[in-house]
Amino acid sequence: MPKYPKKKLAQLVLQQIVNHGIESVVISPGSRNAPLTLGFVNHPKVRALSIVDERCAAFFALGMAQQTRQPVALLCTSGSALLNYYPAVAEAYYSKIPLVIISADRPGHLIDIGDGQTIRQEGVFSNHILFEANLEEDPSIGSGEKHTALFLQNAGRIDSALRLCSERMGPVHINIPFDEPLYETVEDLYSFDLSDARVKALAENSLLKEKPLEVDELQKFADIWNKKHKKLVLVGSCFPDELIQTQMSHMAKDPSVLIMTETTSNIANDHFINNIDQLIFPLDEGELDALRPDILLTFGGMVVSKKIKQFLRKHPPMEHWHVDAHRALDTFHCLTQHFALSPQLFFSQFFFLTKTLSGPYQSRWLSLKKQRKARHYKFLEQVAYSDILVFKHVLNSIPSHAQLQLANSSIIRYAQLFDLDPTLKVFCNRGTSGIDGSTSTAIGAAFNTTGTTVFVTGDVSFFYDSNALWNKYIPENFRIILINNRGGGIFRFIPGPKSSDALDFFETSHHLEASKLCEMYGLTYHSAHDTSQLKEQLETFYQGKGRPGLLEVFTPAEQNDLCLKDYFKAL
Repeated sequence: MPKYPKKKLAQLVLQQIVNHGIESVVISPGSRNAPLTLGFVNHPKVRALSIVDERCAAFFALGMAQQTRQPVALLCTSGSALLNYYPAVAEAYYSKIPLVIISADRPGHLIDIGDGQTIRQEGVFSNHILFEANLEEDPSIGSGEKHTALFLQNAGRIDSALRLCSERMGPVHINIPFDEPLYETVEDLYSFDLSDARVKALAENSLLKEKPLEVDELQKFADIWNKKHKKLVLVGSCFPDELIQTQMSHMAKDPSVLIMTETTSNIANDHFINNIDQLIFPLDEGELDALRPDILLTFGGMVVSKKIKQFLRKHPPMEHWHVDAHRALDTFHCLTQHFALSPQLFFSQFFFLTKTLSGPYQSRWLSLKKQRKARHYKFLEQVAYSDILVFKHVLNSIPSHAQLQLANSSIIRYAQLFDLDPTLKVFCNRGTSGIDGSTSTAIGAAFNTTGTTVFVTGDVSFFYDSNALWNKYIPENFRIILINNRGGGIFRFIPGPKSSDALDFFETSHHLEASKLCEMYGLTYHSAHDTSQLKEQLETFYQGKGRPGLLEVFTPAEQNDLCLKDYFKAL
C-alpha cells in the first residue's frame, strides 16, 4: 500500500504537478523535503529519479526537458542544496527550457535565528526565473474561512507557476516551508477542489496565447523586404523542426536572401552558409562591407560565432528584425523590430507577402563558400595530428540519426567548422555557454530519448562535471568522446592569455585521465594517442552493448593552437 505525506501542502503540490501532466521529478536526498519525496515516489503517475549532487541533478533534468520540450521537476532539501541548482536555472532561462524547481524550506520563524541548514530561500533565483511561488504552510487543522483563503492562495501560486513554465518555456521556482514532523504518512490522497474561479483567475492572467500578426501591419515590413537586394537571415540554436527546415529551404530560393546557420540550428541546405567563421574569418574590409545586409532577420537562440557578432556590430544593417514569441534579443546593437510570435507562424504569414528579387548577393557568397570548402579539405589532408584533425575523424564517425551533444568552449567552436550529417540532432548549452553541466545535460538528454547519443567534450569540462557519472540512469547506448589536450586549449588560441604571465591560471593545465573514473562508474574505456589508433577505435566504438562507453583522445597541447591558426591562414 503506497504511503502519501500527511501534510496537506505537500499533497497539494503533488496533485498539481500530476494535474499539469509533469511526469518526471529528479530528487536529491534530504530530510526537509521528505513529505514531497514520499509523495512523488509513491504516486503511480510520477517517475521519480534520484541524483545526489544537486548541480548534476539540475543539468540532468535540463537535458531531459531539452528533448521533450515538456517541464521536468526538481526537488531538493533546504539550505545550500537549492543554490546548487542555479547554473542550470540560468541555462534553462536563456535556452528556454521548462524546469520546475521545488525546494523545501524551514518555516519563517526558523530563518535567520541560527537554526541549521537554513538560508533565505525566497527570491534566490529572482533574476533568472519566469515565476516564483512562495507558499505558506497552514498551521491549523480543519477548515474555515482563513484556511480556505490560504489554500486558494497556495493553489493559485502553484498553478500560475506551472502554467507559465509550459507556456513560456523556462524555469519557475516553488518554495515550500515544512515544519516538523516530516515523515508522517496516510494511505490515501486528499480530495482537493481545484476548480474554484479564484484559483483559475490567478493562472489565466499569465497565459500568453499566440495570435497571428495583423496582415496590414506585416505588409509594411514586406514592402521594405521586397525592395532590398541584400537580406541576411541568421539562425541561432533551434530544436529540430521540419517546418522550419521547409520554410528556410523555401526562403533560400530567393537570390537576394543569404541564410547563415550554425551547428546547433539543426537545419541544413546546400544553399545555406553553414560554417560562418570559415567564410568570414579571411574577409578584408571591402568584402565585409559587400556582405553587409540591408535587412538582417534573426530567430532562434544564442549565436556561437564571435566573428558574425563582430561583423554585424561593426557593419550594422539598416534594419534588424528579430522573431521570437517572448524575447527581443538585440545581440548586434541595431534592433529595429521585434515580431513577438514563433518563427513558424511568422514565416507562414510572411511568405505570402514577399517577392523574390534577382541579384548576386546569395550567389556571390555561396561561390566563396565553395572555395573555402575546397581549401578546408585540402588543409585537413596534410595537417599534423591535432584537435582539428581529431574533429574531422570524430564527426565523420557519428552514426546517422544519432543525437550529438557538444560541450562548450573549444568543442562547439571546432564543430562549427565542419559539415555534419544532416540526420544528426545537435545540442549544446549555449544559454549561458558554461562548461559546468555539459556532461550531466547530455546524460539527461540521452535518458529521455531513444537511439545513440554521442557526447563530445573537452577535458576541463569533463573533469569539472565528473559527478555527472555518479548516475544510475546512463543508457547503455550513451557514448562520450573526450578530447584531452591537458588543459583549456581555447586560451592558447585567443591572444590575451598566452601573452600574459598567468597562462597557467587561464589554461588550467593538468595530467588527469578518465580511465579510473570509468572503472569506478562502470563505463567501458578506450583511448587513442594518434590518428591510426583513433581510426581503429572509432570503427567499433559505437557497436558495443551492455554498458555506456568513453573514448579518450589525447592531443598535443603545444600543437593544437598552431594548427588552428594555420587552418585559418589556409582559407
